[in-house]
Amino acid sequence: MPHKIGFVVVSSSGHEDGFSARELMVHAPTVSGWRSPRFCQFPQEIVLQMVERCRVRKLQLLAHQCLIPSKVEFYVGQSLPERLAPRPAERFRRLGYVSLCDNEKTGCKARELKSVYVDAVGQFLKLVFHQNHVNKYNAYNQVALVAINIIGDPADVSDESDVASREKLIDHYLGHSTEDPALEGTCTVKSDYISPLDDLAFDMYQDPEVAQIIRKLDERKREAVRKERYDYAKQLKQAIADLQKVGERLGRFEVEKRCAVEKEDYDLAKEKKQQMERYRSRVYEQLRLHDLMDAELMRRPLDLPLQPLLHSVSPHHQQLVPSLPPPGERGAGSHLADPFLQEKPSAPAPDASPQCPAVDQPPPTADPPPKTQPGVAAVELERSDRDGSEAPRAGAAGEPEPLTEKVLREASSAVDVLGKALVAGAYSRLWSHREGALLALYEQLSETPVGTPREDLKNTLRASVFLIRRAIRDIVTPVFQASLKLLKMIITQYIPKHKLSKLETAHCVERTVPLLLARTGDTSARLRSTASNFIQEMALCKEVRSLQIIPAYLVQPLKAGSSAHLAISQMALLARLLRDLGTEGAGFTVDSVMKFSARALEHRVPEVREAAVRLILGLYAQHRAAVLEHLPPADSATRKNVLYKTIFEGFAKIDGRPTDAEIRAQKRVATEEAEKRKEEEMTALQGQAAAPRELQARARARALQEKESEAAKAQDPDTPGGKAAPPSAPEIPDSRCLDNLCIFCGERSESFTEEGLDLHYWKHCLMLTRCDHCRQVVEICSLTEHLLMECDKKASFGKCHRCSEAVVKEELPRHIKAKDCNPAKPEKLANRCPLCHENFTPGEEAWKAHLMGPAGCTMNLRRTHVLHKAPVPPPGFSSGLSSSSSESHVQLTVWPARPPQQGPARPVPWELTDRRVRC
Repeated sequence: MPHKIGFVVVSSSGHEDGFSARELMVHAPTVSGWRSPRFCQFPQEIVLQMVERCRVRKLQLLAHQCLIPSKVEFYVGQSLPERLAPRPAERFRRLGYVSLCDNEKTGCKARELKSVYVDAVGQFLKLVFHQNHVNKYNAYNQVALVAINIIGDPADVSDESDVASREKLIDHYLGHSTEDPALEGTCTVKSDYISPLDDLAFDMYQDPEVAQIIRKLDERKREAVRKERYDYAKQLKQAIADLQKVGERLGRFEVEKRCAVEKEDYDLAKEKKQQMERYRSRVYEQLRLHDLMDAELMRRPLDLPLQPLLHSVSPHHQQLVPSLPPPGERGAGSHLADPFLQEKPSAPAPDASPQCPAVDQPPPTADPPPKTQPGVAAVELERSDRDGSEAPRAGAAGEPEPLTEKVLREASSAVDVLGKALVAGAYSRLWSHREGALLALYEQLSETPVGTPREDLKNTLRASVFLIRRAIRDIVTPVFQASLKLLKMIITQYIPKHKLSKLETAHCVERTVPLLLARTGDTSARLRSTASNFIQEMALCKEVRSLQIIPAYLVQPLKAGSSAHLAISQMALLARLLRDLGTEGAGFTVDSVMKFSARALEHRVPEVREAAVRLILGLYAQHRAAVLEHLPPADSATRKNVLYKTIFEGFAKIDGRPTDAEIRAQKRVATEEAEKRKEEEMTALQGQAAAPRELQARARARALQEKESEAAKAQDPDTPGGKAAPPSAPEIPDSRCLDNLCIFCGERSESFTEEGLDLHYWKHCLMLTRCDHCRQVVEICSLTEHLLMECDKKASFGKCHRCSEAVVKEELPRHIKAKDCNPAKPEKLANRCPLCHENFTPGEEAWKAHLMGPAGCTMNLRRTHVLHKAPVPPPGFSSGLSSSSSESHVQLTVWPARPPQQGPARPVPWELTDRRVRC
C-alpha cells in the first residue's frame, strides 16, 4: 500500500537566509519552507534523495501564498549525477510539469496545494522552478515552496504487487479463479489505497505530537478490525476524529505563539504556551481515562521535537513514535465516564464488554437518546473551562448531572413547566444531553394537542424561549442549530396552530433576536452565516414581518468597540433585508437607515465603512432627496474626506453625470487636443505662409524702390516730363510703413511679426480664406478662379454661365436647370462675392467694404472676430487691392496723398507674382 516516503535534501540552486531547502524535510504548521535568493536566475533546482529506491505514486506541493512559480517540473533518477560526468542531465528522466495559479482571486491570502499522480521508479527527485508570477507582494522576484510530500512504496514490493496483479489478471481471463465466491463483495483494502494520514494537508495543519498519536491509534484501529474487535475499533475511530480537531487547534495555537514571538509580544506568547499546555493536558487526561493511550506518549512538546522525514511512518519502516502496549494489556474494568472520543450506538452491541455497561446504554430518562456528532468533544474542554460553577459529572455517563441550587433558582419557572429532567439535560455539561433536551422539547411542543388551555400554552412557550436563549449562546454547533430549529417551529407552527396572539410572537422575537445578532459576530464563519441566514429568514416570515421588530434592531448604531465580524455581518444583513423589504411599511425608514450608515462611516474597520458607502448608494438610487438631507454639502471641504468623495462620485454615476475625476480627465484631454491642434496648425502654417511672407517682402522692396525713384525725379528739374514737386506734397511712405501691416486687409498690429503674420493669414485675415477642398489659403475675390483653374480638385468643378460661379459638376445640371442662382453682372458693373453670391459695387475698395464692413458679407466667418479692428491708414498713405477676374496675379496699389489744388495722383502699380498659399 502506498505510504509517505521520507527524504533528505541533497542540493539546491540557492536559498535566502533563514529559508534553506532543508526546511522541506519537516512537515508542521510552523515550518517556513524553502525560498529562492532575491533576484535569482531562473530556473531554480532542488534535488531530493528518498530513503530507498521506490515507486513514486503521488507528489504533493504546498505553494507559497505570494512567491509563486509559474511552473514546476519533475525529474526522477536512479542515482545522483556527478558534476564532472558528461551530460549529467541524462541521469534524470522528466516526468512532466504542473502550473500554479497566480493567486490573484484570493488576493495572495491562500496557499495552493497541488497533487500530482505519477508512476515512476527511482531514488532521486529533482524539482525545477521557473519564473515567478508577478504581484505586489513579491518585490524581489522570488519563488518559494512551503512543503513537499512524496507518497509511494518500495520498488521491490511494488514489483511483486505488479507480478501478482498480472497473474491474477491472466487467471481471470483463463477462467482459473482461485478465490472463494463467498468472499466476493467483502471489504478489502485496495493495493493502491492512500491513507488520509499520509496526506500533506494532515501534517501541515496538525500539531506534530498529536499527529503521531493519531497515526498510532490508526494502527490500533486496523489491528482491532483484523481481530474483529469492533467496539474497540469504534472507540478508536471516534478518538481519531476528535484528536484531529484537537491537533488543528493546537496547530493554530502554535502559529499564534510563533507570530507573537516574531512581534516580540512575549506576554502573549507565554499566554498561548500556557493555554496549549492546559488544553493538551486535558486531552491527554481524557485519553488516559478511556485507556486509549498510555503515559509513554504523554510527553511535553519540548521532549518530542520535530523530526525530519528520514523514516517512513508506514508499517514497512521504523516508527517515530514510541510503541504502545497492545490492547489486551489494558486494565480490566475500565470504562468511559465521559463521552469524549465516544460515538454512541443506537443499540447495545451484542459482544459488549460487561465491565463497560455505560458505554452502550442509553440514558435512563424519558427523553429520546441523544445524538452524538463526531469531532465536537474537543469543544467540550473549552466549555468546561467556563462552566466551573456547574455540577460535577454524574457517575453514569448516560444521565445528565443533577441541577445545582443556583440553576434551580435561575430556571425555576422552566422546571415547573417542563420538568426537572428536561431542564437538567439542557443545563448538562455534555453537549449531547443539551442537544437531546432541545430535540425532546421540539417533539413535546409538536405533539401538544389543540384545545390545551391557553395559559398552559403560554407558560410552555415562555419556558421554551428561556431554554432557547441559553442554547443560542452555546458554542457547540449542533446545540445552536437545535435551538434555531426549535425557535422556528414555535414561530411558524406552534403559535399559529394554537392561535396565540401576536404578543407571544413578539415575545419570542424580542427575547432571541439580540442574542442571534451577537452570534453573527462569532469567530466561526459557519456560525456567523447560520445566524445571519436565520435572522433573514425570520424577518421575511409573515408572522414576524408585520411586527417590524427585526429592522428596529438592525438599524441600532454600531458600538465603537464592536467586533469586526459583528459589524460586517450586521451591515450585510441590513443590506439584504433592505433589498427584500424596502423602506415602505416594513420597519425601515430612510431616516433610520441613514443615521445608522452615518455612524458606520466612522467605524474603525475599513470593510464596515465600505459597506456603509454601498448601502448609502443603494438607498440614493430610490430616495435621492431624502438621502442628501442627511449628508453634508458636496463642497470642496467635504470632498477632502475620501469616503464622502466616493459617495458623491457614486451619486454622479447614478444620476448619469460625469464625476470630478472624469471632468478633470475630459478637460485634460481637451487641453491636450487643443494644444496638439495648435501645434499642427503652426507646423502647417510655417509651410503655407511662405507666399504671403514673400508678398510682404516684395511690397516692402517695391515701396523703397518707388520712393527712391520719386525722390530722384523731384531733385532733377531737367528730367524730361518731370517737374519739381510742390513744397506741400508729402513724400512717398517709407518701406517701414509696411512693417507690422497686413497688405491684404490693411490691419496693423505689433504682434505682426513673421510668425504673427503667418497666423494672421492662416486664421484671421478677412480678405483671405481656406479652400475646403485643397486647404490652400487664397483671396476671397479670386476663390472662383481658384476652384476652376488652380485647385487640386478643379476637375470636379464647372462654371455656371448664369451666375459665373464654380459649381460641382455633379450638381451643375440641376443647378442650371433650377435657375435659382442670382445672375452675375458684367465685371465692369459689379463685383461677385463667391461666399454670399451677391453682386456689389465694382472696384478694389468695394471688396474691402464688402468683406470687412459691418454691413458687408454675412457669410464671411472670419469677419465676426475682427470687426472694426482695421486701423486708420496714416496720413498721406492708403492701401488697396486690385484684382481682375481674368488675371492670375494680385495688384497692390498705393495712393499718395492728393494736394487740394491738383487732380488725382496716378496710382503706382506693384506687381505681385502670387496670391495664394498652398498647404
